[in-house]
Amino acid sequence: MKKWGLWINGKWEEGTRYEPLHAPQTGEVIAEIAQATEAEAKRAIEVAHEAFQQFRWMPAHQRAGILMKAVQLLEAKKEEAAQIIATEAAKPIKAARTELVRTIQTYQFAAEEAKRIYGERIPMDAAIGGEDRIGFTMRVPMGVVSAITPFNFPFNLVAHKVGPAIAAGNAIILKPAEKTPLSSLFLAELFQEAGLPDGVLNVVTGFGPDLGPVLNTHPHVKNITFTGSPRVGKEIRKLAEFRKVTLELGSNSALIIDEGVDVGSIIGRVVEGSFSYNGQVCISIQRIYVHRSLYQTFLDQLVERTKQLVIGSPYDEKTDITAVITKDSLERLSSWIAEGVQAGAKVVYGGTVDGQVMTPAILTDVPHQAKLIQEEVFGPIVSVRPFDQIEEAVGWVNDSRYGLNAGVYTPDINHAFYCVNHIETGGVLINDIPTYRLDHMPYGGIKDSGTGREGVKFALMDMMEEKFVSFHWDHTYGR
Repeated sequence: MKKWGLWINGKWEEGTRYEPLHAPQTGEVIAEIAQATEAEAKRAIEVAHEAFQQFRWMPAHQRAGILMKAVQLLEAKKEEAAQIIATEAAKPIKAARTELVRTIQTYQFAAEEAKRIYGERIPMDAAIGGEDRIGFTMRVPMGVVSAITPFNFPFNLVAHKVGPAIAAGNAIILKPAEKTPLSSLFLAELFQEAGLPDGVLNVVTGFGPDLGPVLNTHPHVKNITFTGSPRVGKEIRKLAEFRKVTLELGSNSALIIDEGVDVGSIIGRVVEGSFSYNGQVCISIQRIYVHRSLYQTFLDQLVERTKQLVIGSPYDEKTDITAVITKDSLERLSSWIAEGVQAGAKVVYGGTVDGQVMTPAILTDVPHQAKLIQEEVFGPIVSVRPFDQIEEAVGWVNDSRYGLNAGVYTPDINHAFYCVNHIETGGVLINDIPTYRLDHMPYGGIKDSGTGREGVKFALMDMMEEKFVSFHWDHTYGR
């Protein structure tokens, strides 16, 4: 069993305190993880600030080269990295490998975007008094980025913060999720081998409540990017003051299945969107609204296809469903099902617990105000409800404090555009599930789902300042 220290200024440092890291599937201790103190976090930030003073001047082609070298190294080590995900997150190995493919692509996008940081020419003479002037904007790096990441995609959601930060010329303090630190610690030496200067990337492990205040308030921290719960996001927003903040928070993503849809052709996709990685995905399908004419057919097929999912070890190539990340999460999920049933909901399939595993649950007749509808489930539970008119379904989708992604299957172009124009979410995916995401597309929500956008180009823009430059020149010169 390995003890992992803190990665500060390009080397490992012993922690003053360590905590055991348990595998969700078996409960065994798989590592001892250093728990950074406030003083150690401050020092890491100061180191990053010093490294930034030089790194900010590194040419774009060199930053891109470092990211491409990291891509090559990660490609060579992707099976080792996938095994890390399966161990610390209990993610099925086939899903872990898919995450690594996306992670590699995310860093590749970052390398490409490092070379595409453009400004804009401003026509100064369009205004009275703008004669004899040339104006333009340029984007410049901000400084130290504080990146706080979740457990569910421990490589790729880190890449969505680290990749753009490096591409922009910033330095980074990375605090990974308490449950999945090994993925981030694995990256530390990889980026050093790729040629990233010491101090540009620092990894501090520990508990959010202990490190959050310094990571979000230190004067050298200029940008904060966080993926996690709305409760923590609101606290970060308060602490951040005037810093730029990107918050990727909660969701209760809905899917509308309209009249005329071929249910059989989409059912596999719906099951995937509902139960991939046990539903522990921000844009996992949580609420399904089906036109009444298709309701029973859809429900029967959903149950039948869900029964085919394989529950087992994360290392088994056939496994679809594994352990929920923590015992607390499992207990919460069970209590929400019980609360829903007490209020009139019916469990059509699943919801049983064996050890740390919950059988994927399908419920009907769930009251609209139940936690299973209004809160973020973040587990293998979906609710199905019939509707008669598309406007009715859209109204239910919008009656939520969240607004991240929504999916709509419809053969009617007018219904499609009605949904595009009226659904209140950051993304509307027509003829697809809300769980669909590519790593270069803009991704983010409204309401309590957060602020700002990820997707490499969009995150990079948020991690830079726009500077305006004006030249006043003598137009008579040389005449």
